[in-house]
Amino acid sequence: MIVTFAAFLLLFLTVGLVSARHARDTRADYYLASYSVKPWMVGLSAVATNNSGYMFIGMVGFAYSLGLPAAWVGAGIVTGDFMTSLVVHKRLRRATEASGEVSYAGVLSTWGGTSFIWLRRLIGVISLLFLLAYASAQFSAGSKMLQVVGDVPAYTGALLGFILVTLYCLKGGVRASIWTDVVQAFVMLAAMATVLATVLAALGGVDAALAKMAAIPGYLDWRTPAAGLTGGALFAVGWLFAGFSVVGQPHIMSRIMTLDDPDHYRRVRPWYYLWYLGMYFMAVSIGMMTRVYLPETSGFDPELALPTVTMHLLPPFFVGLIIAGVFSATLSTADSQILSCSATVARDLLPGFEPRRLTSAQLVKLATLLCAAAAFAMALSGSPSIFSLVLFAWGAMGSAFAPLLIVHALGGRPGQATGIAMILTGLTIAITWRLADLHTQLYEGLPAITAGFVVYWLSRRVRALQPRDEVN
Repeated sequence: MIVTFAAFLLLFLTVGLVSARHARDTRADYYLASYSVKPWMVGLSAVATNNSGYMFIGMVGFAYSLGLPAAWVGAGIVTGDFMTSLVVHKRLRRATEASGEVSYAGVLSTWGGTSFIWLRRLIGVISLLFLLAYASAQFSAGSKMLQVVGDVPAYTGALLGFILVTLYCLKGGVRASIWTDVVQAFVMLAAMATVLATVLAALGGVDAALAKMAAIPGYLDWRTPAAGLTGGALFAVGWLFAGFSVVGQPHIMSRIMTLDDPDHYRRVRPWYYLWYLGMYFMAVSIGMMTRVYLPETSGFDPELALPTVTMHLLPPFFVGLIIAGVFSATLSTADSQILSCSATVARDLLPGFEPRRLTSAQLVKLATLLCAAAAFAMALSGSPSIFSLVLFAWGAMGSAFAPLLIVHALGGRPGQATGIAMILTGLTIAITWRLADLHTQLYEGLPAITAGFVVYWLSRRVRALQPRDEVN
């Protein structure tokens, strides 16, 4: 088990370091790989970044607890993601090159030739806070896996993740992140497929597994929402807005920003969505079948379902593969988030800051190191449920940024005050909604993202009612 796991970690590190041979000593190359990444690599990197430890740990645990209705999460997110990709991806890639910016906040604040410094800083601060929390959840997911399969200290997985991500990101920047993501995508797929086949065989095949799940009251009732006050349709629509939130995630959109040609964006989709759907199907299936194999007991953490069943059913070699799969998921997300944080610190929050003893390249690498260390420290402090923490960060950033980016992509040109109002409105509603536990009835992205669009529409109406000389 240890040899297999170590071999995969060495593979990831080697791929990341080899990619550095193609690096150039510029910010554009460090953060955007000089717009040179092929569509298939963008697709696999984006989907590996998107499907973090949340998929192996959080989503499997959610399906374990909820049953078949958990499938609505994947269906809604993938559908919403696809719908927004039709509007955003190509235009975002073009706007990135036109602006010459390397960060998500930089592109949004300079879209169409504008230069909104306060909007840029607001996006930067929000991105930094939530991306660091999100990255810490990835390090925590790795630790959870190692705690179950090996008698190691709680911080071991987080420490390994921190070391690996820091080494190859410092050396190769986003190119190293993307190259390792591609390898990790295949390892993740192999690991999930191995667990699915093993659990299915242990339960006696498809028919036997379905019969055993049917014995759990309501477990196969696809119409059952997560909580009682909302109907199934509204429950599904809520997760559709979680899919809309993808374009509000700086670490995922940074992959689209590296594409070699804006007109190649259609070639990204098959790699991205086929992998995406396959992983969701396997995660939900594993979670539900694990509930049968490991009946729910008092004190059992559903997020430990996958590592626990792995230890029960698989020989050591394959346990090492599964651990590597989980680590692949966590690393492929954490590295992109840390690089996005680094770009935010170096370009959005410290504009023009160039210490005398540091070159520009050294500054961005120092920012990367500090961001990785901050995420690691947050992971050590102890996090709540990985599923909950990821969804909190996801919902906050998606609600804050998605409406503004979609409006830009559709040709709207909100001013700085309107953009700030859209972001703060969506963010406030998303956070309030979750803190009030209303997300158990309806995903917070639906009211929050809708409110962002309403703010833009109201600003247009107010502007239209003003006398022409005031508008001018």
